[in-house]
Amino acid sequence: MTDTVRIVEVGPRDGLQNEKTPVGVADRIAFVEALVAAGLTTVEVGAFVSPKAVPQMQGSGEVLRASLKLPGEFHVLVPNEKGYEAARAAGAKVVAVFASASEGFSRANINCSVAESIERFKPVIARAQADNVKVRGYVSCVLGCPFDGQVPVQAVVDAATTLWDLGCYEISLGDTIGVGTPKKVRELLRACAEAIPMQSLAMHFHDTYGQALANLYAGLEEGARVIDSAAGGLGGCPYAPGATGNVATEDVIYMLEGMDVAMGVDMDKLIAATNSVAALLGRPPVSRVASAINAKSGKTVLRS
Repeated sequence: MTDTVRIVEVGPRDGLQNEKTPVGVADRIAFVEALVAAGLTTVEVGAFVSPKAVPQMQGSGEVLRASLKLPGEFHVLVPNEKGYEAARAAGAKVVAVFASASEGFSRANINCSVAESIERFKPVIARAQADNVKVRGYVSCVLGCPFDGQVPVQAVVDAATTLWDLGCYEISLGDTIGVGTPKKVRELLRACAEAIPMQSLAMHFHDTYGQALANLYAGLEEGARVIDSAAGGLGGCPYAPGATGNVATEDVIYMLEGMDVAMGVDMDKLIAATNSVAALLGRPPVSRVASAINAKSGKTVLRS
């Protein structure tokens, strides 16, 4: 397992959008700069959504403009045409759209059915293609839903295939509430790979039940080579009580480097970025690797 593995760092968007303590624009820009300085070359930096619905993402245009001055590829989430227009005005070159594999989550999250959500994204994807803007597709609740319980594999395949057929270059499969296990991950990836090339599937696993790294390893064995992660294990789901954040970037890097997969990430700089944002949030990082390295070095993350 020495192939190249690509990390999509989602901390500045997916990681921060559910935090009760909003992080200001200047601090989010500094966070992105620190992540890039650590060697992360693909970063999701914001979301062009209603500030009333997600106040944590206010100022995403400013964050994106600053990020585009850095080396790397920077993604932003857009829920509809209005969001797409704002993203383009800020210079977006890669946008992401999202659908759910479960009806219950779709209605709770964006107040519409799965089919209705797809209809909203069709004009966004069409406009992006005309503008030569890349579109990434997210599918939520691929291994379980807080409302519907178990999610049929075919429902995930259907949602992922629809986004793929519409023109998304990559489909990120999200275990939104972190209930998956390696066996289920293998089954899901194999089913999706019948319709979408494995190299175009990304793994977006939350760590609620402590299974994220095991699930990623299982996916790597199946041939998946794209991983979404968040520095410090940031994130969570407002519609899934108890759901924890994304798998921590530090933990993923540590595992991959231990498997002789060269990632080109400076761990010390990554931990420093994690510690800085954790201080802004007023709590230590969730990441096991960050906690271990901080303890070894005697560093304590305090409330800023």
